[in-house]
Amino acid sequence: MKKALIIGAGPAGISASLYLARNNNIDVTIVSNGQSALSRAHLIENYFGFAEPVSGEQLLENGRKNAERLGAHFLDTELIELQFTPELKFSAAFSGEKEEQVFDSVLIATGASRKDPAISGMDRFKGRGISYCAVCDAFFYRNKAAAVIGSGEYAVHEASTLSNSCSSVTILTNGEELSAKAPEGINVITAKIRELSGETTLDSVIFEDDSRLEISGLFIAIGTAGSSDIARKLGAPLDGSNIIVDKNMATAVPGLFAAGDCTGGLMQIAKAVSDGAIAGLGMIKFLSVSG
Repeated sequence: MKKALIIGAGPAGISASLYLARNNNIDVTIVSNGQSALSRAHLIENYFGFAEPVSGEQLLENGRKNAERLGAHFLDTELIELQFTPELKFSAAFSGEKEEQVFDSVLIATGASRKDPAISGMDRFKGRGISYCAVCDAFFYRNKAAAVIGSGEYAVHEASTLSNSCSSVTILTNGEELSAKAPEGINVITAKIRELSGETTLDSVIFEDDSRLEISGLFIAIGTAGSSDIARKLGAPLDGSNIIVDKNMATAVPGLFAAGDCTGGLMQIAKAVSDGAIAGLGMIKFLSVSG
């Protein structure tokens, strides 16, 4: 039986699961941290099939129940790593799960990427010391000091990846409490950041108390891994923060699909549901011909 992973339990992800789960040869897993933007919609009046306004939370609950009825199973946790196996499949690590799982195809349906932290100097040093992918860019900071901005398991995971290459790694929570345990040897600074500093490239972080941390690289890992983070690590092309897909919602990476707000365009439920349906059918076709 082939295995499909859907990242995100919003309208795009659940829509795709409804097509995939009806195929008896495909096992469907949906991973979600419960942070769908739709859940914050108080009342929705412009969605087909409802005579009266419906809340986003109710719409999501109905979709989840339908997916579960068809056989999809949900992991209410956080995806902390997704990478290729030597067999060109996808190996996924989840928070709270001891073992990684392997999937034949993956759909990114996590919504639009989150914004950068509001810190002076962020725009100035993008590409000149600021990075969004530890596994992609750790090479450039070998034997140099690096830091990660974030306060959750995603930040800890990125810091652990960097520790294999960098001379030192520091997690900067920017005033937040660290919600995950930092590995031995990785420093943690909870002070609020005032600005980033450097001449042509980033060379230090300055905190509100005027203290300074000298670094060569700063990695952004706030919250959970976003759509563009995941796509970038697997080599899928982006247009800004939007994932580039074809008419079947397939990326340039074999077996990797994307749907919904993370692909740009009209950010409406109807469009996300349509994207999900197209992606689900595209994944079925891919899985039927893949080895």
